[in-house]
Amino acid sequence: MTNVTDTAAPGGPLRPTGRHGRRRVALVLVAVFAVLAVLLTGGALAYAKQFEGRALPGTTLLGQDIAGQTPEEISSLVVERGSEVTVTVTAGDQTLEAGLEDLGVTVDAAATAQAAVDRDDSFTGVLSSTWAGEHEVAPVVSVDEEKAAEFAKGLVPEDRTDPVDAQVSFDEEEQAWTAEPGRNGQGVDPQPLVDAVTQNAPALEDFSVEQPLEEIAPQITTEEAEEVVGTISTLLEQPMSITGADGETHEVSAERRNGWISVEAEEDGQSLGISVDEDAVREWVSARADKDAVEAEDGIEQVDEDGEVVKVVTEKKDGLKITNTDAVADELIAALSGTTPLEAAFESEKVTAEVEKVDAPKDEDEDGEDDSSDTPANPTGEKWIDVDLSAKTVTAYVGDTPVWGPRTMVDGKAGNETVTGTYEIYLRYDRQDMTNAGYYEEDDPEYYYTPDVPWVQYFHRGYAFHGAPWRSSFGYSGSHGCINLPVSDAKWLYDWASIGTKTVVHN
Repeated sequence: MTNVTDTAAPGGPLRPTGRHGRRRVALVLVAVFAVLAVLLTGGALAYAKQFEGRALPGTTLLGQDIAGQTPEEISSLVVERGSEVTVTVTAGDQTLEAGLEDLGVTVDAAATAQAAVDRDDSFTGVLSSTWAGEHEVAPVVSVDEEKAAEFAKGLVPEDRTDPVDAQVSFDEEEQAWTAEPGRNGQGVDPQPLVDAVTQNAPALEDFSVEQPLEEIAPQITTEEAEEVVGTISTLLEQPMSITGADGETHEVSAERRNGWISVEAEEDGQSLGISVDEDAVREWVSARADKDAVEAEDGIEQVDEDGEVVKVVTEKKDGLKITNTDAVADELIAALSGTTPLEAAFESEKVTAEVEKVDAPKDEDEDGEDDSSDTPANPTGEKWIDVDLSAKTVTAYVGDTPVWGPRTMVDGKAGNETVTGTYEIYLRYDRQDMTNAGYYEEDDPEYYYTPDVPWVQYFHRGYAFHGAPWRSSFGYSGSHGCINLPVSDAKWLYDWASIGTKTVVHN
C-alpha cells in the first residue's frame, strides 16, 4: 500500500485549507479595517478641531488664503490693506493722491473678519468646506457720498470762481434800473468721483479717478435779469393817481414808486422777484389822507349867568375824515405788484365840531377894581397862555379874551424858581418819565424820578406845564421849576394848546 502527502509547490506560500482557514482570514481583515477606521476618524476630528472659531478651508480674502486665521488676524490684514490704498485723482491739469478716508470710505475690519469666520465649523462643515473649493469673502466697506462729493468740489482751484448770479439794481444817480450780468464759474459734478469710489473701494487696491471740471452757469441768468428790468419799466410807465376828497389829484410818480420796489432772489435762489415795501406805501397813502382830511375846530362861546351867548370867541369849523385809507393803500400795492394803471379815490365823511361854553369874564375883581391892566395885552386874536407867578394862576386867552381860567397852579420853589419871559411851546408829551438824574445821584436828597407824568408841554428848556397827580392842593411855590396843574386842568390846556402857542410868564 502507498501513502501520498501534499507538499507545497517550491517557493509558494502555505495556504490554509478548509473552513477553519477561511475564518481566520476574515477575522484578520476585519481587524485591519477597524484599525484604519479608528485612525481615519480620529484624524478627521483632530483636523476639524483646528478650525473652530477660525476661517474654514478654502476661505480667501483680497486674493489671499486665510484658512485657519483668527478674526483678529483677519481684521489686522484688512486694516493694513485699507491704510495702504492710494487713490490718484486727476482734475483738469492737477493730480493729487488721497487715502480712502479722505474720500469718505469706511472699512469695517471687524465686520469683515466676522463674515470670514461666520461659517459652519462643525465636523461635517469642515469636511464639506475642504471639498467645496474656494470661498471668497468681500471686505465690508461703506462710502459717505456727501464727504466724497465735498472732496470732489474741493478740487476746483482757488483761482477759479463760483458762478455769479445776474442781479437787478437801482442806480440812484441815473435814476434807472439796470441788469448786472451773471458770470459763469467753474465747478464739478461730483457724481463721477462718487461712483468711482463706490465701485473701486471694496477691492482695497490702488485705483485712479478722473474728475472732469466743467463750466457752471449761474442759476439766475443775464437774460432773466434783463426781463425783470423790462417788467419794472412797464410798471413805471403805467399812470397811477389818487383823487383826493377835494378833487385834487395825487400823482404816484415813477420816482416815488422806485423807492417802494426792490428786486431780490426768490427763496429757491433760481429766479428774481419784484417786492413792494407795503409799510412805506401805506405810510405815504396815510400821509396823503391826512393832508386831505380837515381837522374839526371846536368853537368857544362866552355865556352869561343865564347861559345866553354874549360873545363868540372862536367860530367852530367842521372837519373832514377820510374813511377808506386802507382800501386805497391795498389798491396801490396791488397795482405795484402788477403792470396795470391805478385810478383810486379817497372817500370822506363830515366831522361835526363842538362848541365849548365858558363863563363870560367879569370886568372887576372881587374888590371891585378893574383888573384889565394886569393882563398883558394881546389883541391879535391868537391863542396864548398867561402865567401869573404872583397870583399862582394860569389863564388861556384868544386875543385879549380869556377863554379858560384863571386856574390855580404850583410854580418853582426857592432855588428852583420858574423863569419869566415870553416863550413858545416847543415840545409835548401825553406821558413822560421825569428825572434830574443828569444832575444828582440817586442817594442825593435833591434827586427825583417820577414816571408817567401826564400832559407835558415844554415852553423853555426844561420848564413845562404838566399834571401833578401827587399834589392835593395848589396855589403856592413848591415845584422844581415847572408849572404844576391838577391833571384835569393840564389835559384841558394840552388839548387846547399846540406847538408854537405863545406863553407869557410874569410876576
